[in-house]
Amino acid sequence: MAAASARALAAAVSALLAAAVLLASPSPVAAEEGCTRRPVVFAFGDSNTDTGGTAAALGSYLPLPEGRTHFRRSTGRLCDGRLVMDYLCESLNMSYLSPYMEALGSDFGNGANFAIAGSGTMPRDRPFALHVQVQQFVHFKQRSLQLISHGEKAPVDAEGFRNALYLIDIGQNDLSAAFSSGLTYDHVVHHRIPAMLSEIQDAITLFYDGAKNFWVHGTGPLGCLPQKLAELRNDDDGGDLDDSGCLRTLNNASHEFNDQLSSVCHKLTSQLKGSTIVYTDVLSIKYDLVANHSGYGFEEPLMACCGYGGPPYNYNANVSCLDPGYRVCEDGGKFVSWDGVHYTDAANAVVAAKILSAEFSTPNVPFGYFCKT
Repeated sequence: MAAASARALAAAVSALLAAAVLLASPSPVAAEEGCTRRPVVFAFGDSNTDTGGTAAALGSYLPLPEGRTHFRRSTGRLCDGRLVMDYLCESLNMSYLSPYMEALGSDFGNGANFAIAGSGTMPRDRPFALHVQVQQFVHFKQRSLQLISHGEKAPVDAEGFRNALYLIDIGQNDLSAAFSSGLTYDHVVHHRIPAMLSEIQDAITLFYDGAKNFWVHGTGPLGCLPQKLAELRNDDDGGDLDDSGCLRTLNNASHEFNDQLSSVCHKLTSQLKGSTIVYTDVLSIKYDLVANHSGYGFEEPLMACCGYGGPPYNYNANVSCLDPGYRVCEDGGKFVSWDGVHYTDAANAVVAAKILSAEFSTPNVPFGYFCKT
């Protein structure tokens, strides 16, 4: 596919995002695209959702080509452009979420982003595990309500916190680290995953004290990441590879995590009265993107755009994107993977459009339901 065609695809998907919102509304609304009140979103997770938190927390700088698409500048995102979270915000006609850790230029009127790259659920007290992110939110909420009680202004009030959407997308780093450390599949499935889910359950339960709307993403297909595919495998004959070229064992573990996570969400829905907990099957969305990449206009489903080593994966753990000697593709619109771990702007647009369809969510409610009721 020519570069112009890839760009046209990205434009078409962006149009689909806008159309999805308009179709969900009884009539077009100039402000908030169908929301009857100001949308407020609090996000928690890892680099798949981090809009600059790591850069702010550690003082790190991610120069171009990070952010070269759409933003055309460094934004602290591990992507050439927008993340799925950014596209979801666009669908509600709201500003991108400001990182909680960013001291300058932040606008928390539509919520805050507590996600930090590299985060997992465990160890729970290590910065910036999910539990730590939750504690940061608790501080943010308490401080906001304290300011309001003293007659001062705060970006979100008690009603805003109550009606906000709490989005959680975490688990990929936990699974990756578990297998990289040599844990057996059975240990990961029967011991590590339940411990991970316990942390997610605790987070939702804590939020429930003053909140009711939750949006939980399952993890993606770990076995389709160029990073994992480039690692030495015990089966040199490629016996663990499926028809799409992905690692079966890692994807099976991802499926197991998601199945258990979906069950946790279902259980909590019955326990937390008055709450809406939406589970979204991101794995099915992303795997379909890899397996049927040509149908979405992509040419390289398993090779990183930014990395080192060339085909088939263009990933080298010693020379990652931005490291001395790295190479970057000319047109990220042809690639699903940006750097071997994270998706490109174009791929994230497709993933977001699928999420907005509600086809992969249980229950099947539109993403913007929380600001329309």
